Amino acid sequence: MSRLSDEVRRRRTFAIISHPDAGKTTLTEKLLLYGGAIHLAGSVKARRAARHATSDWMQMEQERGISVTSSVLQFEYLGRAINLLDTPGHQDFSEDTYRTLMAADSAVMLLDNRKGVEEQTRKLFEVCRLRKTPVFTFVNKCDRPGESPLKLIDDVERELGMKCYPMMWPILDGDRFVGVYDRGSEQVHLFERGEDHGQSRVGTHTGSLYDDHIQAAIPDGAMNQLMEDLELLDMAGAEFSREAFLSGEVSPVFFGSALTNFGLEPFLRRFLDLAPEPTPRESSTGTIDPLKPEFTGFVFKIQANMDPKHRDRIAFVRVCSGRFEAGMQVKHVRSGKPLRLASPTQFMARERTLIEEAWPGDVIGIHDRGNLRIGDTLSADGDLEFGGIPRFSPEHFARILISDPLKRKQLDTGLQQLSEEGAAQVFYAESITGPAPIVGAVGQLQFDVLLHRLEHEYGVRARLERMSYVAARWVEAPPAEVDRLAGGHGRMLVYDAKQKPLVLFDSEWTMRTTIDREKEIAFHDVAP
Repeated sequence: MSRLSDEVRRRRTFAIISHPDAGKTTLTEKLLLYGGAIHLAGSVKARRAARHATSDWMQMEQERGISVTSSVLQFEYLGRAINLLDTPGHQDFSEDTYRTLMAADSAVMLLDNRKGVEEQTRKLFEVCRLRKTPVFTFVNKCDRPGESPLKLIDDVERELGMKCYPMMWPILDGDRFVGVYDRGSEQVHLFERGEDHGQSRVGTHTGSLYDDHIQAAIPDGAMNQLMEDLELLDMAGAEFSREAFLSGEVSPVFFGSALTNFGLEPFLRRFLDLAPEPTPRESSTGTIDPLKPEFTGFVFKIQANMDPKHRDRIAFVRVCSGRFEAGMQVKHVRSGKPLRLASPTQFMARERTLIEEAWPGDVIGIHDRGNLRIGDTLSADGDLEFGGIPRFSPEHFARILISDPLKRKQLDTGLQQLSEEGAAQVFYAESITGPAPIVGAVGQLQFDVLLHRLEHEYGVRARLERMSYVAARWVEAPPAEVDRLAGGHGRMLVYDAKQKPLVLFDSEWTMRTTIDREKEIAFHDVAP
């Protein structure tokens, strides 16, 4: 078997999706702990502590205790090469999460055991459904009182229309979480509560449900409840189908507590067995198999100033096929120009390591001088292009103002780079050098991050003048028709960085009535 097929077979590339506060950052860090990538986990809840969650490296994230950027976490575990694409934990950055999911082969849907499926979970699951991405379900916070496991599974099936198959089942002594039962291996994993608040791996006792030492360790009430639940699950008669899982029709379900490390190692081991290896990708020339020898990949994220001392700009590239080699020359398909990929890196959050090669499923960092854009294809196999990553229309708008006009050049540079990495969208009422730029965002927190980064990374202190518009649509029509449309009440014409016209609307009603009336004009909520 070739080296390429060996490397593809052992790779797992996935993302974690959740509603805010479901414990995603904690779970991410504990997977790194069990994968051996870190040796001591920081307590995410102790937000004033000097130690911060490994994946949250920006100053604002550390101050607020939230994740607002995507990072890449790469490590080896049990002979597998794992690429964990960490996504923003705040719903105002759902567009960044969408882009990251485009680079993943599977997803872990994280649920709070007291709340089940929440709004943001539902939205992100829809992205997975559209792409037929296989989804694992991990019910978190089982160390705290919550809904019954049966009710949580029913909640997922009813809310998301996806079948569930419990791979692990929690063993609960009243409200106390003592372990999990693996339905596949018929093994019990009982956990010891450590004294270090989950900073290190938890002690585990494993054995058959009928082993004397296991039965002696499980209280009678917990054993009776477990047997009743298992009987109900067996009566349901559902069999797990890996084919149905890989097509996104059924989700294997696990229970645990990221905070106390209960259930983490059994989940990670089973995940590695079930998760798909890198999958084929559709392109303009047909399906690209990972085993195709020529290198191909696409840019799904751009991050400026990961290292503020060096003012760098990194393009995150998902390798889709072939072997990547440091220094290789590829075609930048959008521009048609050759591009040499020098000094590539792999990541452990903010830490970077120079690499000599990479394989399908891997994510590599390419130093970029401003040539690359999100969605760009890099190819050693001609002009094939992978499907573009869409830009969604914002819902919040503001003019961005500076008191020092001599800082306008720095402002324009900062806005250009931050918009190219997807931090916000920038619009202009006239020309790019005209009046104050307008910034658009999906959520309000994006504005806070934008101002923070302009000040700390570009030396520009700016303020926002909020605008009353609440929706936008790109429009396609002759220029005279676009101007006529924008002249109506409650509307404003702006242009994006690519000089594509958009119309801003002051209410959903104004937008709907305008779209219903103007049958000859094409309106798009995603950039055409």
